[in-house]
Amino acid sequence: MKYDKKDTARFIQEKLDGKSMLTYKEIASITGYHPKYILKLKKEILDGTIELEHGNKNKTSYKAIPKEEEEKIVSLYKRSNASVRRFCKFYGRRSYSCIYYILKKHGLLEKNQNNK
Repeated sequence: MKYDKKDTARFIQEKLDGKSMLTYKEIASITGYHPKYILKLKKEILDGTIELEHGNKNKTSYKAIPKEEEEKIVSLYKRSNASVRRFCKFYGRRSYSCIYYILKKHGLLEKNQNNK
């Protein structure tokens, strides 16, 4: 069983407080982390810089399509009579898979439909 970072930090803190007789190598084997990572966590605990939550959590990707552009694609597609492939060639700024995903997400494509 691999422990998460929070549990691993607890093991290290117990070792630092003298409540545990485990070695750092044993903590590494118990938690499934590499011994070097255990020592890195120990240093972060001692410095007070440990972060138990990932820094990018709840952030949108820098590659994500802006909502405005997504709405524009949906609006244009609703007004067109073109197939998805022809619409992609017309739009030109995004890939076929990207546009297909947006249209599917908004329910504009039927399940058994190949080219609109």
